Amino acid sequence: MDAQKAIKTLKEQGYKYTDKRKEIIGFLDEQKGYVPAKEVLMFMQERYEGLSFDTVYRNLSLFTDLGILEASEWEGEKRFRLSCEEDHHHHMICLTCGTTKHITVCPMEYFNAGEEEDDFKITSHKFEIFGYCMPCQRS
Repeated sequence: MDAQKAIKTLKEQGYKYTDKRKEIIGFLDEQKGYVPAKEVLMFMQERYEGLSFDTVYRNLSLFTDLGILEASEWEGEKRFRLSCEEDHHHHMICLTCGTTKHITVCPMEYFNAGEEEDDFKITSHKFEIFGYCMPCQRS
């Protein structure tokens, strides 16, 4: 998703498109991968002195609920990125820089279609592989 589509989604869902929301979306639109909430806060505090973590996090959570952002968590920290255009996808994520790479296969393909464990109904899944991208391996 790009910034324009994110703005459209916000408006269609009846939310105000404020300068702060524009800044958050614009910042995330420029990133290559997942960004920690604290990094978004630091960026925003350069523009809005005294802005609280709660305000930034509340907006990140709203954007995630609306499908504008994707969230992931590693090393005890939640991170965010603009949602991908594809509906069904998975990622390899660099633990150093947060860069993501799409995975073209889905592990759910290995489950027989329509067959599930008798005592467990699968409703959704998320598959992420964590490691280090080539530039981060070199440094």
